[in-house]
Parts: sequence; C-alpha cells; structure tokens
Amino acid sequence: MKTVIYPGSFDPFTNGHLDLVERARCLFDKVVVAVAVNSGKNPLFTLEERRQLIVESCTDMPNVEVIAFEGLLVNAVKELKADAILRGLRAFSDFEYELQMALMNRELLKGCETIFLTPQLENSYVSSTLIKEVARLGADFAAHVPPPVARALSRRRNLL
Repeated sequence: MKTVIYPGSFDPFTNGHLDLVERARCLFDKVVVAVAVNSGKNPLFTLEERRQLIVESCTDMPNVEVIAFEGLLVNAVKELKADAILRGLRAFSDFEYELQMALMNRELLKGCETIFLTPQLENSYVSSTLIKEVARLGADFAAHVPPPVARALSRRRNLL
C-alpha cells in the first residue's frame, strides 16, 4: 500500500488543500493529512479543531486519514511508513522554500521523497492567510473553503 503524508498547519483548511487531497487519492492508496504544530505561527484554531475540521471536510474519502503531529516531519514519515511527502506549489515563489524543505527532509531521512502538486487554477491564489484576512475584513470567503471550515470561520470572525 502506497501512502503519502500531506503536512501543514491548515489554519484554516482551504479548497486548495482539499483539491490536493482529492488528487493525491488518485495517486496513492492512502493519504495522511498531518496537521502540524507550528511554533512560528499564532493559529486561529487549535490543533484539534484544525484536525476535526479536516476530518469533517473529507468525510466522503475513505482512504484519507487525518492526524495531528508535533516535531520533525521525517519522524512522522517513519512512524507512518509513508512512501512520500506531498506539498503544494501555488506559485513560483513557493518553490524555493519547498525545495529547501524537501532537500532537508531527504538529508534527515534517506530515501524520503517529496511530491509537488499544483492546485487547480481556481485555487491557485488561495492561501490560509488570505482567507483569514478576507474574513477579518468582512468579505465573503465561503467559496474558498469547505463548508465545515466556513461555518467555523464565521463563528471565529470576531477573533480575527
């Protein structure tokens, strides 16, 4: 069974993230969405809330598992016996950082490969940061996130 791990902070999970999960399901037997603790960010949603929102967004996908993790990604890759890491590239500006991460992961865990996917065109400009900013300013963001995320983000709008 081929398994890919898709890590991220997912604060919040967007349709761009969902798009990558859906397409990865066609390439791998199992997709593990790994919600990460990122000490460099101040998340709107707790780790468990983010994990649960992704579970609710992927209910019709039996080969998708959602976990929370802390620490080095390569440790999660080893523990889950994943065959690869999935990362999304929206724009060329994402590539430099993602390449550095992929090379470091391969250095830390020999044979650890990273697969890059680009989102569908309609999701190519969507980011979690942008969604939070649009929500904070009172504009409609619902078309860019799965329904469970839209509901949760609407409830949190006053905290933005």
